[in-house]
Amino acid sequence: MNLLAHAYLSFNQPEILVGNMISDFVKGKKQFDYSDGVQKGIRLHRAIDTFTDAHEATKKAAALLKPAAGAYAGAFVDVVYDHFLANDTQQFADDNELQLFAKNTYESLFEFVEILPERFDAMLPYMQSQNWLYNYKHFLGIENSFAGLVRRAKYIESSTETFVLFRKNYLGLQQCYTEFFPEVKAFVLEKFVTL
Repeated sequence: MNLLAHAYLSFNQPEILVGNMISDFVKGKKQFDYSDGVQKGIRLHRAIDTFTDAHEATKKAAALLKPAAGAYAGAFVDVVYDHFLANDTQQFADDNELQLFAKNTYESLFEFVEILPERFDAMLPYMQSQNWLYNYKHFLGIENSFAGLVRRAKYIESSTETFVLFRKNYLGLQQCYTEFFPEVKAFVLEKFVTL
């Protein structure tokens, strides 16, 4: 799952949100430098990623993008899932609700700015000013996010063909999201009890 999904699956718990959002920037024993709540968010993020990668719908979605994305197909699927989540009226009733969610997420993260890992702290102002969480809703936001993924990747030079496959396989990818998201949401709600 990508940024919007990890934020959403924190269910308005500020410390869980922080841990869930910074997990990829926290390596090894560094996680124990944080409060219990943030550590729970870090563990939750990793559990979500494991669940997502093993899910049959994610494997089907990755297969649709693999001809262009290769080994990075799973990372592109994470972004694709955020697009469908942003447009899912069962999760965000309308545009205003998504906008408000994005605004509240940025504000919550900025309250913890002193403890954010350096790389995430540097990224957060861009995330807010370009409103990444909201803009997953639009094709341009996905295209930009795909391009950002390529900039961070070692073995892929362009996202153009992957974006073409995303558009071409839109309905198939949407079906994968529809199969997957209720199950990851239920998994996370159950996980909250054991964290």
